[in-house]
This record gives sequence, structure tokens and C-alpha cells, in this order.
Amino acid sequence: MNFEQFSFDRRIVARIKAIGYTTPTPIQQQAIPMVLEGRDVMGLAQTGTGKTAAFTLPILQRLTKGPLRRVRVLIVAPTRELAEQIHQMSLDLGKNTKVRSVSVYGGVSKVSQVSRLRSGVEIVIACPGRLLDLAHDGAIDLSHVEVLVLDEADRMCDMGFLPDIRRIIKLLPAQRQTLFFAATMPKDIRRLADNILKDPVTVQIGKIAPAKTVSHALYPVPHNLKKNLLLAMLQQTPTGRVLIFTRTKYRARNLARDLAKRGYRAAALQGNMSQNQRQKAINGFRDGKYDILAATDVAARGIDVSEISHVINFDIPDTVDAYTHRIGRTGRAHQSGEAFTFAGQADGQMIRDIEKVLGTRIERRRLPDFNYGSFVPESQFQENHSNSPGKTQPHHKRNHIRKNNGSHGPRRHAPRRK
Repeated sequence: MNFEQFSFDRRIVARIKAIGYTTPTPIQQQAIPMVLEGRDVMGLAQTGTGKTAAFTLPILQRLTKGPLRRVRVLIVAPTRELAEQIHQMSLDLGKNTKVRSVSVYGGVSKVSQVSRLRSGVEIVIACPGRLLDLAHDGAIDLSHVEVLVLDEADRMCDMGFLPDIRRIIKLLPAQRQTLFFAATMPKDIRRLADNILKDPVTVQIGKIAPAKTVSHALYPVPHNLKKNLLLAMLQQTPTGRVLIFTRTKYRARNLARDLAKRGYRAAALQGNMSQNQRQKAINGFRDGKYDILAATDVAARGIDVSEISHVINFDIPDTVDAYTHRIGRTGRAHQSGEAFTFAGQADGQMIRDIEKVLGTRIERRRLPDFNYGSFVPESQFQENHSNSPGKTQPHHKRNHIRKNNGSHGPRRHAPRRK
């Protein structure tokens, strides 16, 4: 099966080939025909399965016909990073067409965004807050919107955007196509979908759980030893790029700073950073300038880096859905990945909830030769104490994390300093 079956415009086909797409992913195979038919679609799939192209390609096909230079498609995303990712894909796939798009979000000046809107665009990719601001100012005309896309709708609910989404929907024509994409389906989102989708086709790819290409391990450790455990783990574990999740902005910033002081090529990604700083961190991580990114859940939404070999939950997430989203950053594009979670005495219930979703008990590990002091894990954590972190290494190539001098240390030894 290939993309030729969809009979896309030749200009879109040329871009598909230029980008290197060959075989549609499962969600693309099932969703694209339904979107092309004009049906409302509820797409449920894990992150990293190709959802963005599943709606971008048929939208571009639609826009090759009809009037130009007015907003015909509105795509709503929870974060700036995801909005930029979708915007970039629309630019890449629509390069040979006359279709224009703009991304709008807070944290930056409205001036350039308003200027782009006034020049005429067909696709607007927006975060809810800034979109409502522009609508209130009369800077955007949504009366001609033919297609509404809610991407990562479950995360928008988690972030408190549900009231904003309802306000946005009231600004749109009642007659439209609505596409609804999410990785998980909590009750609030299910109710929203029931209210705004008309006779939808549901496309669900697999169970809404972390991908099978990801292996999971739990490291019982008290809070005061987490940083030391992380440093020891980075020295012993061959990796590609590493994404570390923390619960707070402060911890993400300090962790990245401490890793950089020790010579690691690390950066932070958290909400207090300006948009330029955040984009610089993401681009540096994607391009290999940084090997480690310490991030909060909100800031990390929209990271599309296929080479992430490890996700480390420095702090256990607050919900099972958050765990699913975090782990979805690795094991992408059919590659293998590893998920390590640091857990303390108070995390037992969340661990059991995560294990219910996974359908299996997470392997418990202790890092060899690490000084845990007098810490003894609770009974529910005691298992496989002798396992090393390299036991279940993914099959794809691993490079040891480089420090700033660019040197590579031998396997299971700290990289050399100058």
C-alpha cells in the first residue's frame, strides 16, 4: 500500500515523494479516505503514529480547489511547539501549492501574526488563548471555516482549555467538517466529541497505551537520591537522545543546569522560557546540539524527534494519561525505546494504575554499584535488584551521551573530560 491510492493532486504527490514518505501508517490508511470524503473523524492513536499527516494531506487536497486567501481551515493545538510542528508540516507538504498557513500563539507579539492573517491565509494553526484574543480584536475572520481540527484534544482538556474550546466552536459555522484527534479519551473529551462531531467515523489504532516498541523499568529511589541516580545512570547507560520529565519548571531548569555543569550537552524546556528560547532548545535537541532535554509535561507537547532512545521520568507523572504521553516521545517510527521511572514510597498507587494500562507488571531495577545508603524499597518495589540498565537495550544503534568536549566514553563508563 502506498500514497498513490489516495489520488492526491500531483503537486502534493511530488512533496510526499520529496519528503520521503513511502507507506502510509495505519492511522493514515484509515483516516485519510474518510477525511477526503468529508466525514467527521475521531482519530485515536498513540503519539508518533502519523496523525498530523493523516489530517494535513487531505486538508491540502481540499484546498487545491475553491477560493484562496481566506481562513478555510482551523487547527487548534494545546501548545506552541505542537502548533509550530503542524505549521511546518503544512509548509513542507503544501510547498508546491498556493496554500498558505500561519501559526498563532501567545508569548510572542501579535503584530506579525495579524500581518500574516491580513495578507490572506487558508490554514490557521492556533493555541486557544491567542486565537480568542485575535477574534476579540477582530483580527481574524472565522466565518468561512470549512474544517475544524482539534489535535491532542485530551491534552487540551488536561491543560484547562475546554471552556476556551467551547467558546471557539461558537465562533465557527455550524456546517463544517470536524476532525478530532487524541491519544487518550477521558470522559470530558468524550462528551465534547459527542457534542461537536456529526455521525463520525472512529479510527482507533491499537489500544490507547504506550507503544509496544517501548520497554519499561522502575527504579525505586528516595527523592534526595534522584539526581545522583540520574548521573550514575547516564554514565552507565548507552543512549541516543534522552528526554527527562520533571514535575516543575524549577526542577527542569535546575536539572539541565546541573547536567551542563558536569559537561553534558543538556538544555531545559519549560513554560517560563520565551518562545524563541523554547524553539531554540527543541531545535537544538532535534539537530543534535543537545543530547539531553529536561522538560515539563506542558512544554514537551509537540516534540517530534524520532531519535529519542530514552524517556526518564525523574518525577512520576500525576496521571496515567500523562505517562502515556511522556512515553510516546520514544519508540517512534518503528524504533525501540526505553522508559525509566524513578519512584518513591508515595508512588505505589500511581504505579499500579500505570501497570493496569500496560497490562503487565513493570520490571523493578536497582542500578549496580550505586550507593543507596540505608534506603530499602517498599515490598511492592522489591524485584530484580541485580538487573542492570543495559539488560533490555533497544536494537537500534546507541551512542554514549557526549559531553561538551564531544568525546565519547566507553560503554558503562563516564565520558572523559578535558
